[in-house]
Amino acid sequence: MKRWSGWMACAWLLAAPLAAAGPGLPGAAPFDAELAKRIEQAVAQQGEDYVPRTRHLNDDGSPRHTNRLIFESSPYLRQHAHNPVNWFPWGDEAFALAAELGRPVLMSIGYSTCHWCHVMEEESFEDEEIARYMNEHYISIKVDREERPDLDSVYMSAVQMLSGRGGWPMTTWLNANREPYFGGTYFPARDGDRGSRTGFLTLLRQLHAAYQERPEYVAARAAEISARVRTTLQNESSAGAGPLTWAMIDSAFTQLSRAFDAQRGGLSRAPKFPSTMPNRLLLRQHARTGDARALEMARAT
Repeated sequence: MKRWSGWMACAWLLAAPLAAAGPGLPGAAPFDAELAKRIEQAVAQQGEDYVPRTRHLNDDGSPRHTNRLIFESSPYLRQHAHNPVNWFPWGDEAFALAAELGRPVLMSIGYSTCHWCHVMEEESFEDEEIARYMNEHYISIKVDREERPDLDSVYMSAVQMLSGRGGWPMTTWLNANREPYFGGTYFPARDGDRGSRTGFLTLLRQLHAAYQERPEYVAARAAEISARVRTTLQNESSAGAGPLTWAMIDSAFTQLSRAFDAQRGGLSRAPKFPSTMPNRLLLRQHARTGDARALEMARAT
């Protein structure tokens, strides 16, 4: 993939009035002029070494598509900024639009070192046919689980209830009240892919149809699941009630030390999928106590 040079970025920015008619996202309504300009400026400001992470490029190497995730600080979210999907970050704007348009919400939660998150991105979120259907029928939200572990915990409980298992990428269908009515993990793009009976595009169609044609059933199911999740989380909160202590942090560090893979870094298991959260704990443990092993473990990972 060739780099998009600084002069190309500047030229694209100068041509902003021509591009302001829309974001070029398949099936999505055009961005308003102000948002389109902000997006164009954000891309142009990435610098001359910027390589858009997408297979959809113009002849000059500039990205064909850009969505709102270009404004985010999370590296994981920014990795999806040039998908043809009209992604929103988690927030009131997305759910207000879902309510206004009468659409369901498709939420995808993942993280940077999750292999299957990137597989699903390549197979589905970079696919213009699938992106078009999402843009025409859903409000789509991307979440970094390492940035929002609170959301990850809540919706993982729901997905485990719905599917009997959990994992990432976590794919959840919600109503405009943020209540889940269906969910799972990784889905192959189309029927038959990787031996699947039902692919992601088919699920998108079926679950949108259910949302539109059986609203009472979907509302009742979402309310039931949400009530069960609340009960589960309340029970877990009660069981773990009490202040966080340094002794608990020390205990967590001891457990990480026992499971640490001194040769390859991370934990002694596969697949590794290293998370930033244990590394943050290790770095903070080193800063607090001066423990050299904590820093060694973080660096090795």
